[in-house]
Amino acid sequence: MLIRDAVPSTDAAACAAIYAPYVIDTEITFETEAPDAAEFQQRIERAQDQHVWLIAENDGDTVGYAYAVPFKARAAYRFSCEVSVYLAPSAHGQGIGGELYVELLDRLAKRGMRMACAGITLPNDASLALHRSLGFTESGIYRRIGWKHGRWRDVAWFQKGLGDDPDAPPAGA
Repeated sequence: MLIRDAVPSTDAAACAAIYAPYVIDTEITFETEAPDAAEFQQRIERAQDQHVWLIAENDGDTVGYAYAVPFKARAAYRFSCEVSVYLAPSAHGQGIGGELYVELLDRLAKRGMRMACAGITLPNDASLALHRSLGFTESGIYRRIGWKHGRWRDVAWFQKGLGDDPDAPPAGA
């Protein structure tokens, strides 16, 4: 398997194809309409402005992606980010999500990010286990925060400090 930086113009369609079933068939994402390749190209470009978007390839096929975006727009949040990982069905249970996240978190720390946050729609035992295995800790649950597929959904928030000393002041602060 190869993990590499996304190329917006060539990876957008594969990312859109991986993501669409999550939008249409699950509550994992709160989007209700699957974005097309053009929208994904813009999302990749925006993420790469300050953060990272990675692709996992297996024998030349895109089998997953992971990315980070700003956690919030206000300046005090500039060293924090929100992270996500999505896999093709064929890639589930192979450790690819963990490998993507390890590389993503390492690159984010090198860019000066100090906190990674992840929102997980409940229930989602696989995602909870993945985040916990990587050292994310639960910071709270938003109850009945999203309406999808005819039900209210809860979201658990997890976070993980990045860098050698996540409590130290960030460089350039």
